[in-house]
Amino acid sequence: MIKASDFGNDFSWGLATAAAQIEGAADMYGKGASVWDTFSKRSGKIKKGHNPAMACDFYHRYNEDIALVKLLGFSVFRFSISWPRILPDGEGLVNEEGIRFYHNVIDECLEQGLVPYVTLYHWDLPEALEEEGGWTAFGINTAFNAFVSLCAKTYGDKVKNWMVLNEPFGFTSLGYMLGIHAPGKTGLTNFFSAVHHTAIAQADGGRILRAEVSNANIGTTYSCAEIIPYTQSESDILAASRVDCLMNRLFIEPALGMGYPGEEWEVMEKFAISHSTWRHTERLTFDFDFIGIQNYFPLTIKYNAFIPTLQAWEVKAKSRKKPHTAMGWEVNADSFYNIIKQFASYPKVRSLMITENGAAYHDKLIDGIVDDQERIEYFKLYLAAVLRAKEDGMNITGYMAWTLMDNFEWAEGYNARFGLVYNDFKTQQRTIKSSGHWWQEFLKK
Repeated sequence: MIKASDFGNDFSWGLATAAAQIEGAADMYGKGASVWDTFSKRSGKIKKGHNPAMACDFYHRYNEDIALVKLLGFSVFRFSISWPRILPDGEGLVNEEGIRFYHNVIDECLEQGLVPYVTLYHWDLPEALEEEGGWTAFGINTAFNAFVSLCAKTYGDKVKNWMVLNEPFGFTSLGYMLGIHAPGKTGLTNFFSAVHHTAIAQADGGRILRAEVSNANIGTTYSCAEIIPYTQSESDILAASRVDCLMNRLFIEPALGMGYPGEEWEVMEKFAISHSTWRHTERLTFDFDFIGIQNYFPLTIKYNAFIPTLQAWEVKAKSRKKPHTAMGWEVNADSFYNIIKQFASYPKVRSLMITENGAAYHDKLIDGIVDDQERIEYFKLYLAAVLRAKEDGMNITGYMAWTLMDNFEWAEGYNARFGLVYNDFKTQQRTIKSSGHWWQEFLKK
C-alpha cells in the first residue's frame, strides 16, 4: 500500500476548486455577470435548470471551507479569482469588495498554514466582454492582460504560485465550437479565433506574472487524455492522431516555442501556417515553471466519416465493458501514467503538477455517512500511477485532487458529485465522505 511519504517530503498535496463552481453570491457585492450566469438562464443548457447563483456559498463560508482543507490534511488550496468579481465589466472600474474578498481568502489560507495556488482564468469570462466577442475578439487580450496585471500587483506579495489558464482546450472547444458550455457559440471559425487569442493569453499572462511577482512559480493547466485508436487500422490511427493534436498538443506546443501542431491534417495545417510567423511564435512562447496536468479518463477513438472535419468518434467505456465512473468516464490508471509520460517527454517542460484528478460517483448521504468506496479505489489506482511516473524519473512536484466539495459542475449542474466533502445544496451542510477520511489517513503516513 503506497503512502504519502513515498512521494518525498517536498511533494505538494492539494485540493482544487474554481470560483464559478463554489462561490455563489453571483450577483452580489458588486460582482458583474459571467458568461456562466448568462448561459445558465438559457433553457435546456444546464441539467435540471440548475445555475451557479448559490453554488456552495463559499463566498460566505470560506473560513469553514478552508478549515476543511486543513482538517483533511492537505497543504495546498487551489482556487480561482473571478474576473467579473473584481472587474464587473471585464475592464475599467475595479470592484473593491471583490478585491477585499480574495485578500480575505488568501489571508485565511496563510493563517491556516496552507499554500495558496491561484488560477487566473477558470472559465468565468465577464459577460460584458463576451458581448464584444469574448475569446473570439482581438480586444480580449488587452482586457485579459489588464486583469492579470491587476491580480499580480494586488496579491503578488502574498501569492507566489500562479496558474494562468484552466484547460484552454476545454473552454474553447466546448464553449466556442460545440456550444455545450458557456457562451454557447459553435463553428470552426469561432473555435480557431478563440484558440489563437487564448494561446496568446497564456503566454502574455506568464510574462506579466514574471515581471510583477518576485520569486513567482508560474504554470498553466491542460485537460489531457491518452488517445487510443479503437483498432490498428490506418483510418482509426489517423483519427486518433487528429484528436490528440487538438486535445493534447494544441496549446502546450505553442507555449514551448514549437508553434501550432499541423502536420498530416489539412485543417490544422492551414491554421498553423497562418498563425506561425516568427512574430506569432515569439508571442505564443513562455517558459513556464510547471505544467499542470488535468486528467480524468482516456479516449478510445474510431474513424467516422460522418463527423465533419475531425472524422473521429469516441467509443464509450460502457460499450466496451470497461470500468467507468458515474459520468461514463473510463477508469484506467495505466492510461493516466501514459499521458503523464507524454507531457513529460517534451524537453522544455521543466516540471509537472497533477492539478486536477478525481471521479464522480452516485454518492448518497445515509445516516450522516457517505460511503464512497469506489472513489477511494479510484484514488489508490491513480496515485499509484503518479508514484510510478515519479519513480521512473518524471519530475512531478505535486498532486491536487478534484475537488474539495460537491459543487456546480458546469453543464452537469449539481448532479455530478466529485467532492471529498458531500454538500447538501439546500442547507449547505458539509459532510466529509469516506474518501475524505481516507485522504486524512493517507496524508498522515
